[in-house]
Amino acid sequence: MSFEQMWRDLEPLGLSARTGGYFRQPFLTAEREAAAWFEEAARARGLRVESDGFGNTVAWWHPVDDDGGRFGATDPGALSRRGNAVLTGSHLDSVLDGGAFDGPLGVVSALAAIDVLRDRGITPRVPLGVGVFVEEEGSRFGLACLGSRLATGQISWADARELRDRDGIALGDVIAGDDGAGRHDAEPGSPAGTAPASDRDIGDRTAGGLLDGVSCFVELHCEQGRDLVLRDDAPVGLASAIWPHGRYRFDFCGHADHAGATRMADRHDPMLTYAATSLAADAAARDRDGVGDAIRRATFGRLDVRPGGTNAIPSRVSAWLDARASTDEELADLLSEVERAARDRAAADGTTLDVTAESVSGEVIFDRGLTSRLAAALGATSDRDVAERGAAERDAVGRGAADRRRPRALTTGALATSGNAGIPIIPTGAGHDAGILQQAGIPTAMLFVRNETGVSHSPEESITTADALAGVDALADVLAELITNPPAAPHLGEAAR
Repeated sequence: MSFEQMWRDLEPLGLSARTGGYFRQPFLTAEREAAAWFEEAARARGLRVESDGFGNTVAWWHPVDDDGGRFGATDPGALSRRGNAVLTGSHLDSVLDGGAFDGPLGVVSALAAIDVLRDRGITPRVPLGVGVFVEEEGSRFGLACLGSRLATGQISWADARELRDRDGIALGDVIAGDDGAGRHDAEPGSPAGTAPASDRDIGDRTAGGLLDGVSCFVELHCEQGRDLVLRDDAPVGLASAIWPHGRYRFDFCGHADHAGATRMADRHDPMLTYAATSLAADAAARDRDGVGDAIRRATFGRLDVRPGGTNAIPSRVSAWLDARASTDEELADLLSEVERAARDRAAADGTTLDVTAESVSGEVIFDRGLTSRLAAALGATSDRDVAERGAAERDAVGRGAADRRRPRALTTGALATSGNAGIPIIPTGAGHDAGILQQAGIPTAMLFVRNETGVSHSPEESITTADALAGVDALADVLAELITNPPAAPHLGEAAR
């Protein structure tokens, strides 16, 4: 089955006919249909599908035994002793009203890359996995990269099970198969009709570790930005780093009262405090974004107003700030400035403020040795200084202020095949499961595929078939290098925990 056919099969799942965007929230119908599609496509290729207790799934292409038989056929225990495995893949969930390519492009491309490798006659020396991590976007339970955090032990099940969606449904109830309304769904990754999982079952099933023996992770993703599209003939790039970022809930509390009967001078309106805070966040980010080496981004994208009446002054306004910056220090300064402005305004309005950091991720530098290997596999004539230039990219990005169309990026040198400027090596302001695995001690790299609009988290995401296929070929090239000359597996347990 070709990349194009796989894409046609997956494309309708969760697509809104009204907006043209996608609604694939974790453990709801569209996302579960996409997960079932993945398992079917993987099994059609003879891959062995494994799932943990949280909804994460990996489909394994195992090497053959020394006697030419299927890996693990004569020794099932060999599967649990998997070592030096190579992992690729991404996620299938979406933000609310999201684009088609954010996540699914990496999953479909990974399956297509396996087809390319087989067509080339390449047989893996180590297991090659295609992973699908659940709730990467945080669009239902509020914590981005939840599945990969659970898989690597960066959040405990005791904490994660208490996360709740906007309807108050706990993740623990969803994983157990109860949506809070008496409806039971099949256990994630299991056939329909399987008994719901208990907390004890989840602990038992994750004790072995879905990522045990993984030596490296390579995630292909659509670019979320305009760097590649503004270059000449650069459909594919490599990632150098992920900027620090966080999600913070601002709870403004005041006094509910009548919209008409309450004098303006007598009001304690939390909506006014929020509005001033939103403007202050915008100003704090704009004043420094692109100045010298600084990058700042601030967005209030979600609001909950109580009681929510048109003719009532609110008693409470909860607003979620997404803040990103080029360094950990810059992020801390940005948050401090916003919070200080919010508290000053709250004092003036007679309201109160509580700030909760729901998730904070520090700067991630992708593994430089692995990135160098990918650069070489993609045909660069010289990758001798990829590591050094990867470390220096933060300086180059900041100095891009003179050309506000895009940040500067680095290249690996001339391509032997085309003589073009090379494979761009660029940072990203978007979070990814790849960043979580890198933080857990698994060497990780990323491939970006050109997004012709540069727009993401929106129905306007757009990737041409030609660019998508270039991404598949690039992924196949780097996987061929890794599964025939595999790196040693790190000790995930020690790194993650």
